Parts: sequence; C-alpha cells; structure tokens
Amino acid sequence: MSLDSTSAPNFIRNQIREEIDTGRVDTVVTRFPPEPNGYLHIGHAKSICLNFGLAEQFEGQCNLRFDDTNPAKEEQAYIDAIKEDVEWLGFMWAGKVRFASDYFDQLYAWAIHLIKEGKAYVDDLSAEEMREYRGTLTEPGKPSPYRERSIEENLDLLERMKRGEFAEGEKALRAKIDMAAANINLRDPVLYRIRHAAHHQSGDKWKIYPSYDFTHGQSDAIEGVTHSVCTLEFEDHRPLYEWFLSNLPVPSRPRQIEFARLNLNYTVTSKRKLKLLVDKHIVDGWDDPRMPTISGMRRRGYTPTSIRKFCDMIGVTRADGVVDINMLYHAIRSDLEDNAPRAMCVMKPLKVVLTNLDEAHEEVFEAPGHPAREDMGMRKLPFTREIWIDADDFLEEPPKKFFRLAPGQEVRLRNAYVIRCDEVIKDDAGNISELHCSVDLDTLGKNPEGRKVKGVIHWVSAKHGVPVEVRNYDNLFQVEAPDKDRDVDFLEHLNPESLQVVHAVGEPDLAKVKPETSFQFERVGYFCADRHDCRDGKLVFNRTVSLKDGWAKMQKKG
Repeated sequence: MSLDSTSAPNFIRNQIREEIDTGRVDTVVTRFPPEPNGYLHIGHAKSICLNFGLAEQFEGQCNLRFDDTNPAKEEQAYIDAIKEDVEWLGFMWAGKVRFASDYFDQLYAWAIHLIKEGKAYVDDLSAEEMREYRGTLTEPGKPSPYRERSIEENLDLLERMKRGEFAEGEKALRAKIDMAAANINLRDPVLYRIRHAAHHQSGDKWKIYPSYDFTHGQSDAIEGVTHSVCTLEFEDHRPLYEWFLSNLPVPSRPRQIEFARLNLNYTVTSKRKLKLLVDKHIVDGWDDPRMPTISGMRRRGYTPTSIRKFCDMIGVTRADGVVDINMLYHAIRSDLEDNAPRAMCVMKPLKVVLTNLDEAHEEVFEAPGHPAREDMGMRKLPFTREIWIDADDFLEEPPKKFFRLAPGQEVRLRNAYVIRCDEVIKDDAGNISELHCSVDLDTLGKNPEGRKVKGVIHWVSAKHGVPVEVRNYDNLFQVEAPDKDRDVDFLEHLNPESLQVVHAVGEPDLAKVKPETSFQFERVGYFCADRHDCRDGKLVFNRTVSLKDGWAKMQKKG
C-alpha cells in the first residue's frame, strides 16, 4: 500500500528531499516511539503515517521502538495492541521491534560518564522541593544544596540507587546544566528516578529508570535515526535533546523536527482521559467504536486506506489547529462508496402484506453487489407475499412532497415492483401494526403506464429476512471541545445518545457475512460487521458513518 504524499502540505517531506538533493543525508531513518501505557489513537495514526510514510517515500527505514521507561503504567497488552495497529494500517517496521529498555545498560553507562565529567549529580530534594528550586518562566531557579557533591560520592550514590537501597523519591540523578537558563528544561533535569517496579521486558533487574528526555535522543542515536519527528510540545525540549547528544559519546547525531499534533473536534485524545473512560466503563473497552483509538475505529468500520487518506488530507505543518471531524467522515465515506458492497436492511420493521399475491408466492430477484463494480457479482433477493419496510417510509397523513408510501399512494420497492397502500391495520392501542398493499406485477424493471412513481424504498422478505442487531454510533461528546474548559469535567459533555441499539431485519445474504466486512445499507448508511460479536450465527453491525457528507458539501460552498 503506497502513500499518496503529494496532495497536502508536508514541510518535513520537503526538508528531507532538499537534504537528500544536497547530499546532507544519504539514507533516511525514522522511528515511531509509542509509550506502551494505552492504546494508540487517531493522533498516533498521523505520526505513524508520517514516520513510516517518509521512510517509504525515500526508500529508507522506520523503526518501531517502545518508550518503556515507566513500568508502573505499562502493560504487554498495550505493546501487542500497538504492534497490531501499525500492521493493520499497512506498515512494517525495519528489523526487530525495539525497546528503550534494550539500551538501559548503555544509558546507565552514559549517566556514569556525565557524573565523571562533572555534568550530573545525585540530588536528595523531593519532587516538590525540586519544583520550588526550579524557578518560574520569569525567575531563575536556584541550585540544589546537593549540586556540588563530589564525583566519587555521586558514583557511589547512583550505584546504591541502582541496587535499591533507597526509597522511591528519596534521591534522583540530575544533569548539571544551568539553573538560570531561560529554557526551564535546561534547569538541571532529572535523568534517573527510583522505581521499585518490575519491568515487562527487564524484570527486576533495575530499581531506577531513566527519564524520557534522557532516553529518547540517545536511543535515536544508537539506532542511527536521522530524523526524530515529534509533535510541537517537544519543541522546548529540543535544546536538552541536543545537549545530551553534544555531551555524550553517541554514535550518531539525529535531528529533532516538530510538527503540529492532530486536534479533532468532538474528540479527546489524552491517554489519561481515554483510560478514564475505559476504567469507569463509560465505553466498552479501548476498542469501543466510539473511541478515537485506532482499534476502536477499526471495529467501527474504518479502513486502513481511509485513515491514511485522512492523515494525508490534513497535511503536516507547524500551525496548530482543529480538524473538523467531518473530514474524517468524508475519508471513510469516499472509500466505502467505492468498495463496500450493497445490501438492504430495515431498521424499523413495519410489515406489508401484498394482498393480491398468493400466500405461497415466491420469486427471486437479482441485484448488483455494487452498482459500479461488476467484480462484486450479483446478490439474490427473495420476494414474498409478506415483506418488511421501514416504518419511516410510511406516513398516514403525509405532507405535500412526501414521495414514499401513504394511503392510496404508490412507491417502488428497490429492485422490484411498484406497490400501492390500500389499507392501514392498527392494533387495539391505535398503533399501526401492518399495511395491506397491492403490487403491480407489470412494473418489474419498467415504469407503470400512464402514471409517475417518484419514490423508491428498501424492503426485505418477511420469510427470508435475517435478524440483525444494529449499533448506531454517534460522537461520544456533544460539544466541539469537550476538554477545553478546565473548570468543567469533560465527562459532563458526554453524548447520551452516542449509542443506540436497533433490532433490524436484513436481506438473507447477510447471514453469510464475516466479521469486519463493510456494507452500504441502501438509503441508510455504511455499516461494518462487528469483529468480536458478529459470529456463531449472531449478526451485529456497527454504523461506521451515515450517507450524508457534510464536509464535502461545505467544501463545495467554500
């Protein structure tokens, strides 16, 4: 699967092309460095497409390296899910899967190097005291009283920290840079903290773990990464990234480049908040189809092609902004419009009895699997005396331009005959229970003589239709920026109608469907067979997106 990388701005691609053309870079090496403390979301998909896409375009390589420096929040399940997401999107990393923990021995040796160079020290200040000493954006920090410990004492204390002789928070190793630096990240950042936690890769070997800042650039250097691409919140960390590379005997000098992260309206992408949704059982796990996780989008019916197209459409810039979620919906609609087979499914079944047919009447029509795709073949639609139509396609007292079914009014059944409503049957409570209609048997594949029938509705044979559970998903939040106001809990903006379950009836061929197969339910929307629950004879479909394309309409107006 190749990435169309020419349709939207991408300043990083342009920079790399210039570097290659001028001979400053020979082979491009990028990396995707997720933290295994949750599932990947749509923002990570942008980073995946960017890093793997750049390597793909310039015939280089992209490494998958887990930033596993905080074992208390990491799980093997997250590692497995992240690998699956990357592969599902159509990418493959170079060589083996890498872990920052693969380099713990080397990082520790480099920490010793900094101590011996007089550029690191063991500090006894608590985390709260460190914050106080650090200063503010307008006031310089002040040095720790432990900053001038001897090299010998620092080496001894670090070794004892490593052996687990001290409690968590009792000591930390810090770089000795500049407590008056304008960039707060250079005010003696922490290199190692004490963590008495087993690690999913290294077990109980370590009692201290390196910080992200101390790990990231050196891991890039070890792997020969040429372009360390990250989001703009790491721009202020770049001087520290470069300080470590300049003060350590690293084998290479990668370059950090920052780009604007993906912000999507009606969505939260904070891992902490997504985990809260899972832990509070507000959603059905990390792959709930309402979640912006890659696995949730996959379960909802998004395709790798649609996500990659979306990421290409929004481009890569340094300007922060919010992307309209309708652009994401447009990307999946355009893919499914071309590639999803068609089917009929009645969401609100209302029985219709065709009174001028015998009770044993049965015939089978053929309809294309896709109106523009001969390779999808034909599907069979059994037609019987009793059928289901959607209750929304009938009104007892219709407005003037209602072109569906009404008393005395005709409508065409899709791929079948024209019918006329002759009688409305109601139950004791006055609710419509069924319609009695007559069918014009001379209208198969042709218009009736002497009159026009404008409406077309979908239907399913009552005898042959199959029961379908349909899960209609909508945005999880009902405001555009659910986590913008810090004084209001983002959970207060939850959409109470983000999931509505409907018991529908589908055409019989749906009984053969495999999980993760997508369809356009004609006149309704695009739906995907649930990858977990659509099995063992049970049919469960998730609504991926409706038929109406709001984003495309806005583009035409613009």
